[in-house]
Amino acid sequence: MNEKKSKRRYIVPFIAMSIIAFLALIPVSHNELAQNIKIDNADTAWILIASALVLLMTPGLAFFYGGMVRYKNLVSTLLQSFITLGIVSVIWIIVGFSLAFGDDIGGIIGNPFTFLMFKNVGLTPNTAFATTIPFALFAVFQLKFAIITPALITGGIAERIRFSSLMLFIILFTLFIYAPLAHWTWHPDGFLRKWGVLDFAGGTVVHISAGFAALSGAMFLGKRNDAGEGNPTNIPYILLGTGLLWFGWFGFNAGSALAANGLAVSAFINTNIASATAMLTWILTDGARGKKRSATGAAVGAVVGLVAITPSAGFVTVGQSIFIGFTASLVSYSAVRLKSRSSIDDTLDVFPCHGIGGIVGMLLTGVFADKVGLIYGEPTTFLYHLLALGIVSIFTFGGSFMLYKLTNFILPMRVTELQEHRGLDITQHGEVATDIPSCY
Repeated sequence: MNEKKSKRRYIVPFIAMSIIAFLALIPVSHNELAQNIKIDNADTAWILIASALVLLMTPGLAFFYGGMVRYKNLVSTLLQSFITLGIVSVIWIIVGFSLAFGDDIGGIIGNPFTFLMFKNVGLTPNTAFATTIPFALFAVFQLKFAIITPALITGGIAERIRFSSLMLFIILFTLFIYAPLAHWTWHPDGFLRKWGVLDFAGGTVVHISAGFAALSGAMFLGKRNDAGEGNPTNIPYILLGTGLLWFGWFGFNAGSALAANGLAVSAFINTNIASATAMLTWILTDGARGKKRSATGAAVGAVVGLVAITPSAGFVTVGQSIFIGFTASLVSYSAVRLKSRSSIDDTLDVFPCHGIGGIVGMLLTGVFADKVGLIYGEPTTFLYHLLALGIVSIFTFGGSFMLYKLTNFILPMRVTELQEHRGLDITQHGEVATDIPSCY
C-alpha cells in the first residue's frame, strides 16, 4: 500500500517534467537586442570562469553541511544541496530569470513573459544589465546565485525534512522569494536599487534571505527528537567544503564586477582578507574563552567572513574588509552561543552565520561604501539600508513561513519519528554513505 502511495505521489511531478521537456522543443524567439555591440572576449572569459566557480560552491556547501550532520543523515544532507542544481536550473530557464530580470512591474517583480523559456536571451549584450558580455552569460551567472540560496536554507532544517516536500519548497522559494528579492535589488528599476541600497554580490538577496528562511523553517518544523546528540560525521568534509566555498566565492564576489577589471581585483582581495580575518577571529575567540581551537570553528569563521564581505566587496577598502570580517565573526560567534541556549533547532546555525553575517555585512556596507557611506558624511545610504533590512527580514521570514505551510498542506514536510530515528539516508533515499559505518 505504501509503495502504491509513493508511486502516486511522484506521478504528477513526473508528468509535469515530461510536459516541460516536450514544450521545450517549441522554438522561441532569440532576438538579438544589441546587434551593433560587440562582446569583450576577456570579460566573457572571466564571467564564464566565475559562473563555474559559483556553481562549485553548491557542491562545496554540500560537503560543508554533510560533514556536520550525523552519519545516518549524511547522504540526505549532501543531496539536499545537490538537488538545487537540477531544480533551480530548470525553473530559472522557464520563468525564474524573467521574474527576476524581466520588464519591471512596479519595482516589485519582472514580467514573467519577457524572457519566458529564455526568449530574447541572446548572445549579444543587453546594455541594461551588462555591456560587454553576452546576455545569456549574464543570465547563467545569475542562475548560480539562485541555485545556492535554497541550498543554504537546507542547513537549518536538516535531519528531519521529507525530500519530496523539500523539492516542492525549493520551487516555491525560488519563484516567490528569491526572484522578487533579486528584482528589487539588482534590476535597474527595482525599488531597493532605486533607493540606492547596495548589494554587490548577494549579501541581502542570498544570505539574509536564506538565513531568515532557515530560521522560519526551523521554527515551523520544530526541534529534532534527538537534537544535540552525536558529533559531526566527518571533519575533513567540513574543511573540504570550506575550501571549495572559499575558492568558489572568488567567482561569487569578483565575478559580480561583470568584467575583468580593477573592480574585480578589488573584490577578489577583499573577499580573501575578510574571510581570513574572520577565521582567525573565531578561533582566537575560542581560545580566549578557554576552548580548544577546532577545525570546525575555523571553517565556520571563514564562511562567516565570506558572507559578511559579499554585499560590500566592490565598495570598500582592504582595511575596511578586515574590520568587516572581524566584526562579523564576533557577532556571529555570539549569535551561535545565544541560539544554543534557545529552543530553536537551526540544525547547522544557518541564521546565526549566514543571516547575521549577511546583516552585519549589509549594515557595514552602508557605513563604509565608497563616497556614499556613513563615514563619508552621507547618512542616506545607511538609513535606506536599515529600512531595506526591515522589509527584507519581514518578507523573507514571513513569506517563507507561508510557503512552509503551503508545502506542508500539499506534502507533509516532517518525517515520522521512526524515520527520523533511523535516519534520512535509509528512509528517504534507500542508501548509506558507506558500507563501513564503523569508520565514523
